[in-house]
Amino acid sequence: MSTSDTYKTIEKSYEGEVFKDRGSKFVGYAFPITDENEVKNHIDTLKSQHHKARHWCYAWKIGVENIRFRANDDGEPNNSAGQPIYGQIISFGVTNILIVVLRYFGGTKLGVGGLINAYRTGAKLVLEKSKIVEKTIDVHFKLTFEYEYMDKVMRIIKEKNLKIVNQKMEKNCVFEISVRKKFAEVTKTAFENLRCLAIKIKE
Repeated sequence: MSTSDTYKTIEKSYEGEVFKDRGSKFVGYAFPITDENEVKNHIDTLKSQHHKARHWCYAWKIGVENIRFRANDDGEPNNSAGQPIYGQIISFGVTNILIVVLRYFGGTKLGVGGLINAYRTGAKLVLEKSKIVEKTIDVHFKLTFEYEYMDKVMRIIKEKNLKIVNQKMEKNCVFEISVRKKFAEVTKTAFENLRCLAIKIKE
């Protein structure tokens, strides 16, 4: 089990270089995603833009500690497209990403080996073109306290350079703060030591 609290991903979509083999053209696309429901929308958009393509094969991976993934061959022979694409996601060490490689059929069958190479190359080309960024795994805490303790709470927030994600100030104050995972326990203790607020992890 990795103890790292960082992960690599992309922040915007990219289109890869065209890969050609015996008349067929393969083009890779990379999209940042955080939810499986986003996958269909991206693929539907590509299908409307490239309606003459024959296949839209893809793989996605979401999560860091609880990983979910899927690979889809979209009518190509089993494991000749989706798995090679997913292999590149693993090779580049990225997550929260969808890679789609579409194929314009050129009239000549490539065989399973040729397809594996083509879809792997399509995924590799778009990942090489993508700007990969490193992000931290963050824990969100909910703080509930009386308004009179605002100064004490803000002092810790400033000292530890914490990010306030949401805040409500009505009868009492409710803050949602974001903390890098490796600092979560010490931050929780600092607030608990104030003894003037309730703190809990926001799921």
